[in-house]
Amino acid sequence: MTVTRVKELSDRLLNETEKIIVGKTDKIRLIIMSVFAGGHVLLEDLPGVGKTTLIKALSTALGCDFRRIQFVPDLMPSDISGMRIFNQKSGEFELVNGPVMTNILLADEINRAIPRTQSALLEAMEERQVTIDGESIKLPEPFLVLATQNPVESESTFPLPAAQMDRFLIKLSLGYPSQDEELRMLGVLGDRIPFENVNVATNADELTTLIKEISKVRVSEAVAGYIVRIVDATRNNKELRMGASPRGSRALYKAVKVWAAMNGRDYAIPDDVLELAHPVLEHRLVLSSEAGFAGHTVEDVLDTVIAGVTPPPTEAELLS
Repeated sequence: MTVTRVKELSDRLLNETEKIIVGKTDKIRLIIMSVFAGGHVLLEDLPGVGKTTLIKALSTALGCDFRRIQFVPDLMPSDISGMRIFNQKSGEFELVNGPVMTNILLADEINRAIPRTQSALLEAMEERQVTIDGESIKLPEPFLVLATQNPVESESTFPLPAAQMDRFLIKLSLGYPSQDEELRMLGVLGDRIPFENVNVATNADELTTLIKEISKVRVSEAVAGYIVRIVDATRNNKELRMGASPRGSRALYKAVKVWAAMNGRDYAIPDDVLELAHPVLEHRLVLSSEAGFAGHTVEDVLDTVIAGVTPPPTEAELLS
């Protein structure tokens, strides 16, 4: 594997996406990291800040098959996975693929679907397959769910269960732009969004190869131990009712490999762990009632947890 290609491609994807999205460089890089890691992304933010637009722009640059599902309360599991329909002409049942049969799936306002429908994505997100009438059907490679949800409205919404939250590699909020960023946005976009200006930077085959090759990035025992100690500390913190699962430590382990490659290295360092701990772990933690009543947040508690874990030796010692 050449980390040079990973860095070049991540920079190009960033540049193409920023033709549409202004002032969110750090967040876009994290989403690109998640794509390279083969991980799913949850964007939770207020309406109108660019969640869906960002996903559509990045998907265009990725050059992969892209489909969108608008989640609503009457959406059924078969509307996602597909179904078998009887063909009177042939006298046989034929498979009609659902929108999940794609590379990039935009699950828009995912928390508006009923729990039964939300759970239809669990198998697809974890095992990259769907089961229809007892038959397991593999999904295309790569397969990534980029989901959005609105944290403000509670009417006709159904919070995602912890089991599904745990399947997202990262959770992000874009936030409002600054005045300067909003002024630049108006200058760049005007009264329409020029998706046609976004150029294709890669394709599904190259992306699948990169995802497999990035696994060769080295994570020393010291850095792996640092990940494990942070995750374990979340399980023993009295302000947290639920700490990060082993899936969380695996997610952080995978993410630091990609982050290292995106920064031109074939080895991970402790700073990679520090930069990714919040987006990878925060949504997996559940605050205790006492901590919530005291006005604490998961972000604050995770900061405290990380500060209490001694980082491993210097980079030079790691490579010796």
